Amino acid sequence: MTTSQAQLNTELFGALQIISGDETLMKKAVKALKRIASKKQSMDETEYIMSSPAMVEILRQGDEDIKNGKGRVVKLDDLWK
Repeated sequence: MTTSQAQLNTELFGALQIISGDETLMKKAVKALKRIASKKQSMDETEYIMSSPAMVEILRQGDEDIKNGKGRVVKLDDLWK
């Protein structure tokens, strides 16, 4: 862990300690952190997928197929049958 990471951790935990006695503020903090974590996870997944030339080609071909009318509508419930 770098010095700046350690400082950020200290600031984060310090801020959480300050609001820890207020349930409403803690709920807001947890909600915000979950949103940030979800966005980070999504970015990581996108980066992983885009790092594979084969996967990029599959996505490109899928876009091309849709553009050329080769796609088909599938009901969401039918995906699980």
